[in-house]
Amino acid sequence: MTEYLIAFNDEWVPPHTREELLAKAEASVAVLDEMVAAGVFVYGAGGIDGSTALCGVTSVDGEPVFTDGPYVETKEHLGGFAVIDVPDDETARYWAGRLAVALDWPQEVHRFPPRIGPAAKFAPSREA
Repeated sequence: MTEYLIAFNDEWVPPHTREELLAKAEASVAVLDEMVAAGVFVYGAGGIDGSTALCGVTSVDGEPVFTDGPYVETKEHLGGFAVIDVPDDETARYWAGRLAVALDWPQEVHRFPPRIGPAAKFAPSREA
């Protein structure tokens, strides 16, 4: 199985009323519940508020340098995401399509590389 990130940029989302956002949340949670039932859901979060960006950090001369927000030059930020573990790209596209329809805004799909070396020991076990 391969892990995929399905995500959207909050700037892709047009303004919504509170009622519209609640309806979108209900529709997307229904899709996430289906992901859980199918055994493909790993982790997710939605409704990430851009004002909650804590900081950005870079390395300067071997020391961390912190700045406000994720990037100084942009206001883009992650609006929400789901990580799924599915057998192939086609299945990842299926779930991304379900979220795109439920939310009625674009989604991006990214494939995580296989976990190898020291990082593999941090991979959660999905064996029951």
